[in-house]
Amino acid sequence: MHISRILTSVLYLLIALLPSASFPATADRWTEQKASAWYEQQPWLVGSDYIPADAINQLEMWQADTFNPQQIDKELGWAEGLGMNTMRVFLHDLLWQQDSAGFTQRLDKFLAIASKHHIKPMLVLFDSVWEPLPKLGPQHPPIPGIHNSGWVQSPGAVALQDATKYGRLEVYVRGVVHAFAEDPRVLAWDVWNEPDNGNGPPHSALEPKNKRELVLALLPQVFAWARAAGSSQPLTSGVWDGDWSAPEKLTAMQRVQLDLSDVISFHNYSWPEDFEKHVRWLERYHRPIICTEYMARAVGSTFETILPIAKAHHVGAINWGFVAGKTQTYYPWESWQHPYIFQPPPVWFHDIFTATGEPYREEEVRFIRTMTGKSTADAPASR
Repeated sequence: MHISRILTSVLYLLIALLPSASFPATADRWTEQKASAWYEQQPWLVGSDYIPADAINQLEMWQADTFNPQQIDKELGWAEGLGMNTMRVFLHDLLWQQDSAGFTQRLDKFLAIASKHHIKPMLVLFDSVWEPLPKLGPQHPPIPGIHNSGWVQSPGAVALQDATKYGRLEVYVRGVVHAFAEDPRVLAWDVWNEPDNGNGPPHSALEPKNKRELVLALLPQVFAWARAAGSSQPLTSGVWDGDWSAPEKLTAMQRVQLDLSDVISFHNYSWPEDFEKHVRWLERYHRPIICTEYMARAVGSTFETILPIAKAHHVGAINWGFVAGKTQTYYPWESWQHPYIFQPPPVWFHDIFTATGEPYREEEVRFIRTMTGKSTADAPASR
């Protein structure tokens, strides 16, 4: 990445500190024709929501003391061996606040590694799920037996409730998007993951009572900031809950997500017939569709049942979980109520590989390679 883009991104920080900062007008959402033309240039998109095995959350993945390019290189090699061509990767606003230049350089390094393995990541800017009080610095170790026990929201509850912090959030969005706005190694920007997720216990007790209203007011601004930064890649925010079968059934948040997304994205962790029903609901928007979260074996969402439907509808398919590591997402969601302390779950919930690169199920990875057209002979050794 050119050093000029890093300097320009830092300049956004200086401009935003001015009391009367002004920015160029926001561009419109992509037309159906532009979105379709972009999608025709992509292969059938298959990948995972990715975090390396040695990171419990976004902060541990990206902070200078714990960023591990060797680990990432090894694991993305396994993804390449499956024929995966994208990964969905979460960023965090605090990383920009802490060290914008260093974070930009580490993200550039990550993209170089991904490109070496023929992977174009989708980058996630904000996330409303799990721990609402993120803190920089060393992250706590995984809580034994619990699914995703250290994942953190961005922005956290404190920033979300304080409108004086929104300028900092704007600087982050504009800065990181501008730094990679014309970078062909970036597939797309997912501006906000599950923005109306209120979370369950114990996190719900720490959430703002009016969280949905706050996010609903902020989400259109985030889309506008990303567009104003000059992104050449499409923007999206995935719908994930409820009934999308008709416009009058959409929530206010879903209307914003679908109205402002250049390409449509969604989550589905249910049976294959339910997955296909939701795809058909979204096809009426006549825009490319990417499923950015699926695959929860214990509740009926598997590679064998979902990938054939996604391929038949030309829907991108990004499953949650790649390597079993500190996120512990091989434990089910209900492990928050019933931790798996003394015995493993009867079936892995998410994830494909162990931390040493052994497949959870050999037949499963063979099936993924069959769907992507990747020869087993091309697959790298796990170690």
